[in-house]
Amino acid sequence: MTTQSVIESKLTVLNPEFLEVLNESHKHSVPKNSETHFKVTIVSDQFEGARAVKRHQIIYGILTEELQPGKVHALAIHAYTPTEWQGESPNSPNCMGGGD
Repeated sequence: MTTQSVIESKLTVLNPEFLEVLNESHKHSVPKNSETHFKVTIVSDQFEGARAVKRHQIIYGILTEELQPGKVHALAIHAYTPTEWQGESPNSPNCMGGGD
């Protein structure tokens, strides 16, 4: 199972209305086919009343194993409630020296 699939599977515990996990490793200076940099966009009513920091803490707690040293290096999180969701999340920038 790929790291991306594991992240997707674990985040289903939040019963998301929308979940997108993108492997953005190709935008960074890492070997081809790496799974080190991810972007998560998730929409869940479980974020109601929680500020951004708390939402991130919830996700970090779910992905504790994947975020251990030597595994996922970077995780961009865009966590929304259903009323906040506008249908898209911000684009991630390329890393200095990264690929296209």
